[in-house]
Amino acid sequence: MRIGVPKEIIEGERRVALVPKEVAKLVEAGFEVQLESGAGESSFFSDDAYKEAGASIVDGAKAAYDADVVFKVRKPEPSEVGLLKEGTVLVGFLEPLTSPQLMKQLADRKVTAVALEAVPRISRAQKMDALSSQANIAGYKAALIAANSLPKFFPMSMTAAGMIRPAKALILGVGVAGLQAIATCRRLGASVAAYDIRPATKEEVKSLGAKFIEITLEEEEELEDAGGYGKEVSEASAERQKEVLAEHIKAADIVITTAAVPGRKAPVLVEEDAVKGMKEGSVIVDLAAETGGNCRLTEAGATVVKHGVIIHGPANLVSEMPVDASSLYARNVTALFDEFVRDGQLNVDFEDEVIAGSCITHDGEVMNERVKALL
Repeated sequence: MRIGVPKEIIEGERRVALVPKEVAKLVEAGFEVQLESGAGESSFFSDDAYKEAGASIVDGAKAAYDADVVFKVRKPEPSEVGLLKEGTVLVGFLEPLTSPQLMKQLADRKVTAVALEAVPRISRAQKMDALSSQANIAGYKAALIAANSLPKFFPMSMTAAGMIRPAKALILGVGVAGLQAIATCRRLGASVAAYDIRPATKEEVKSLGAKFIEITLEEEEELEDAGGYGKEVSEASAERQKEVLAEHIKAADIVITTAAVPGRKAPVLVEEDAVKGMKEGSVIVDLAAETGGNCRLTEAGATVVKHGVIIHGPANLVSEMPVDASSLYARNVTALFDEFVRDGQLNVDFEDEVIAGSCITHDGEVMNERVKALL
């Protein structure tokens, strides 16, 4: 079975789907691996390193796509869909809930499309959880951006001229990215508070030495979906959140927002009035910028100054750390692929929970019910 790895063509994407270490494991297991020349260049993995690991280097995307299985980081662009052969297994971040027509095109080409973001959040699938591995990097980088932008110290500093109090950091959304942002801000010496609609995150926040902000919402309202992600709340609860959070936002020197609802626009947690109330020179880093932003004033892919507050709306932040991001992603993608192989042959067993959850298209059909409903 031959695995192809094309170069990522989305602007700004510096990750690669396989790194030499994982190539060596696949080759040892009996697979052939072919990589488009230069695919790992932006991640600082040379063609020579891949050759030493046992991969073949091919010229151009067409040659890379001439494979039984294709590993990618991002969903294929229209020009790439036509390069996929009938029966190919495509594994990557495919964005099925926001790209249903693309899923239909893949089904029409009889591509078996496997989406890493659709892997069920169960214990045995943790090693395949690319959303978490990449979010961890984003949370770390967000804290560094905040520290670099803030025109004051993060830690408390005792000087002959007097004491400088530690910066106040507020983290909104306590998933993997939020927890890493808390931990990194704490290491840098900031005083940290955090909020999440899921009460169960309180102990995790406290274990990292941060204060948890508690907000009473509508009684009996479900706040977490089956995958462990926060759910959209009622309009009344959303307004209550904004009202309470506004006071904490105004007191913060930095705000890092990470709140997201899979397949939907990011919830707005920071309104313009709250930004107006912040001290000039304060910083917001909005990790939900690409899906609409948690801050009303965020501009995706840009850094702007509004009411004296520096607002970062980074796009594809994990690509700024492509070495580790690619290494972790490669482990995730190979672990997931292993679920689809038995005795060296493709085995798509829909009785298996991981396969049933992550396989979006197969044998000419869209298999995922949520994607079907969007068509």
